[in-house]
Amino acid sequence: MALLAIISDTHDQIANLNAAVGYANEAEADVLIHCGDLISAFMLHRLANFLGPVHLIYGNNVGDTHIIIPRCYKQFPEITHHGVFGSFVEAGLSIALVHYPDFARKLAESGIYDVVCCGHSHKYRVEKVGKTLIINPGSMLGENDDAGFVLLDTEKWTIQRIGIGECMFNRIVRVRAQQERSLQDGECIT
Repeated sequence: MALLAIISDTHDQIANLNAAVGYANEAEADVLIHCGDLISAFMLHRLANFLGPVHLIYGNNVGDTHIIIPRCYKQFPEITHHGVFGSFVEAGLSIALVHYPDFARKLAESGIYDVVCCGHSHKYRVEKVGKTLIINPGSMLGENDDAGFVLLDTEKWTIQRIGIGECMFNRIVRVRAQQERSLQDGECIT
């Protein structure tokens, strides 16, 4: 059996993704699933820090599409980019990943998959439809106090939500002013 780390809607929040990947590695997760809205190609470096295979799809904010897929194949072979829909088998379970919860529900109702992972709503929700488990881990963005991801233990068949960070609107950001100076003709300040 396997321990799956399921995340979604990171929206370029580097610190939150770093924390989630670090926690998933410490928990010895076997696979990391990202259900869309990664956004920028620079986030691939953070996903690649996961110590196992990564499955990734696009969401409704596709970001750097022309860069992300080629980099996955050339620079990050441990990251499988599935486009807008993905499916794979892990520990004997058929797993699908899609961004939209409505589509996830239809996939679950089909009975084809054991687990269907989704995102988009930024709301944590786990539901069993027939024999299929639908998991929306919520957002990693942190626009509310509920930024986080999910660990699914397929041996015990348990789910644990892991909170990450704090509300991005309540963060105190340090501001540093540099020394004020005048610019001379032909001078360049770097």
